[in-house]
Amino acid sequence: MCRLAAVPRVWGGVILGKLDKVLDRLLQRRTLKRWEEMADAAAGVDLAALRNWRNRARALRRQVDRVIHVAEHRLALPILGSNAVRKLPGTDWVWRPDMWKGPIPTPGIAAVTTRAQVCEGATIFHDCRQSELTLRQVRNTREEDVAPFGLRLDVFRFDGSFLSLVIDLPEEGAQGLKLRHLVRIDAIIELEKPLEIFARLNIKHGPNTEQVVREMPFDGVHAVVEFDLAYTKVNEKRIEKLWVDLIFEGPEMNQITLRDLTVSRRPRAEL
Repeated sequence: MCRLAAVPRVWGGVILGKLDKVLDRLLQRRTLKRWEEMADAAAGVDLAALRNWRNRARALRRQVDRVIHVAEHRLALPILGSNAVRKLPGTDWVWRPDMWKGPIPTPGIAAVTTRAQVCEGATIFHDCRQSELTLRQVRNTREEDVAPFGLRLDVFRFDGSFLSLVIDLPEEGAQGLKLRHLVRIDAIIELEKPLEIFARLNIKHGPNTEQVVREMPFDGVHAVVEFDLAYTKVNEKRIEKLWVDLIFEGPEMNQITLRDLTVSRRPRAEL
């Protein structure tokens, strides 16, 4: 009786598990082979079929891109499996934008136009008549790096008056935000030659937008700036959205590498 009772458990726990893995591998190989055949035939297929293939491919790519993004984020960190973020005691929210966490859909752009989207929630603005600006995502590999990826800007001739990187903060950053909060930006920035960088915090509250500008002081390659909301005229009951501008003054003939950037907030200590 004991031997007979053990058979279903072995079948369900071991053999079926192995069978599932074999079937998964066979299905994956068959699916990959099918998409290879479709790719080879795409140049000559009729347009109706090609349109259907494109829709199917786009739906598949969205899910594949999601898996790749999460996998790269978890596997590419300097400390494997860690999502380390430097934060001060009392911090109640901290966030690192996607471009520093995982690979972005377009890793490089040449002759960057104004309002060029680096990735979702991050945009480049400038007023150059002729763009000689390039950007690309780079892989951080140094031991002291915390973020797995960085963003590099190469600026050659620059005939404009401003260059900025605008980063939209997620809704969580605005939820529960009060005038007693300090908003902090931590960055690791490498410069080919000295450059002034300003950070501007934008807070949309109702129909109004409060803007606070601070120069980012450097300690080597580390830059930290804080915004004390107590000195603003923000209506904390109507805060809707936050975004940050990084403004680069006189960036001509310079290489700017942002190795990491995090935004955090913490309540001010009560006196």
